[in-house]
Amino acid sequence: MTTAPAPVRARLAAACRAVTEARPFSLAVLAVILLNAALLGAETYHGFAAEHTGQLRWAERGCLAFFTVEMLLRVAAHADRPREFWRDGWNVFDLVVVASAYVPLLRENATVLRLLRLVRVLRTARFLPQLRVLFLAVSRSLPGTVSFLFVGAVVLYVYAMIGWLCFGTSDPAHFGSLGRAMLTLFLLMTLEGLQDAVYTGLSISRLSILYYGSYVMLASFVLVNVLIGVVLNSLDEARELDTAALGDAPPPARAETAAVNLAPVSDPAVLAERIAGMRQALDTLEQSLAQAPTAPDGQERVTTAV
Repeated sequence: MTTAPAPVRARLAAACRAVTEARPFSLAVLAVILLNAALLGAETYHGFAAEHTGQLRWAERGCLAFFTVEMLLRVAAHADRPREFWRDGWNVFDLVVVASAYVPLLRENATVLRLLRLVRVLRTARFLPQLRVLFLAVSRSLPGTVSFLFVGAVVLYVYAMIGWLCFGTSDPAHFGSLGRAMLTLFLLMTLEGLQDAVYTGLSISRLSILYYGSYVMLASFVLVNVLIGVVLNSLDEARELDTAALGDAPPPARAETAAVNLAPVSDPAVLAERIAGMRQALDTLEQSLAQAPTAPDGQERVTTAV
């Protein structure tokens, strides 16, 4: 009996998938991305860019052509299952970055085009696992970071108003208005200029040490440590998601493997003989447990006779 040939779409997807999943292909894409980054850096040297304008332009076109072929191969690799292509965020990101170079309004704008070319460098995260995990962790930490920014803004506003009321007249350069006070406290959050601010406050009032001390403890230590905790938690979640995406499933349990390896028995006589043997083994094990002395560590010794 002969099997029917695979559909053209399935054969095309299998061939393109074999190319895109090959390690040399990934290394080639990574090398072209780094080459594109080097070309962007070379354009910042005006003398070099003026002398090699033609070569740089053709090199950029070559990179764009390579990225276009790469995306066509990736799209064709999902010809038999197109929904899977759109479920992968990296595929959508790569497609948008490459396709944006062909949009008429964006292609004529030199500044926007350079920014879009700069975004291509971020595609290196697709081929570097650790960098991919970091990008995923940053995206996962955004909700917690927004909450942190809200709490930090409230703390900054409250302390800025207190600073304006207490030091606005004596130190107008730092607390003369709400904006200056918030800027001063934002810089103090990084402990930059804390010594000068404390000495200036002590010259006004000795109670200012309570103001600066409480602010530094709350803003520089508590809030910053909360932010670090949010990022570390998101990093752990990103590693788990990346591992699950790669399909690293834990090995099956031994009991399940043994159960799968057991072949079914259809002969009732053989099955009855096995059941009788198991009952005898259980009786022997119960007698051994009843006769065995207790070990010094509280555990029972089990002796089995073969």
